[in-house]
Amino acid sequence: MITTPGDYAWFSYERFPELAEAYCFTYVRGLTPGQLVARLGGRPADFTPMTLERLCETRHRSTYDTAFLGVMPLGDWAFLVEPNGGLGADERIITSLSARTRLVSQFRDVEGVEYFHWSENGEIRFSFGADEGYSEVVPDEVAEPMRRIDADYADLYPGDGPAFLLAEHLTGITLTPEMLKSSTYLCGVIP
Repeated sequence: MITTPGDYAWFSYERFPELAEAYCFTYVRGLTPGQLVARLGGRPADFTPMTLERLCETRHRSTYDTAFLGVMPLGDWAFLVEPNGGLGADERIITSLSARTRLVSQFRDVEGVEYFHWSENGEIRFSFGADEGYSEVVPDEVAEPMRRIDADYADLYPGDGPAFLLAEHLTGITLTPEMLKSSTYLCGVIP
């Protein structure tokens, strides 16, 4: 079965009000949550297990020069959730985190500006932005899903489905509401 943007209609403001308005999801292959926290400059020992609800309620711990986030394992990937955060949209951070691995991120800010990034071995391979279109060169690995997105869903913004489709294609993970809601996240503040 081929996934479509409609398969991600569950990710809505009505169902995830504290998250859908402004969020960043970042997948990093081959790292544990603790390793990802350490790569970001945090101390895993200072992080606390929390539900998604608690993570979203506690998001106010972020300041101008810190980020509050949650990380959980998803198969061979560490999955980072930032309510109203944007580490996965910062190209400097993305390229650093993707050293010797693959990183996929999707981001939406409070003004509705949305981005998708795929970085591998410290290099951004592909990006997709609501206001900017997508990378000039479309790598073979995402050519087929981008053809489907361009042909069938050209009027959608990345957060309306295409970013989820690209993340699923590049990670092999179909994100579900149950995964988000029922998981325990390692949560804390990083500089």
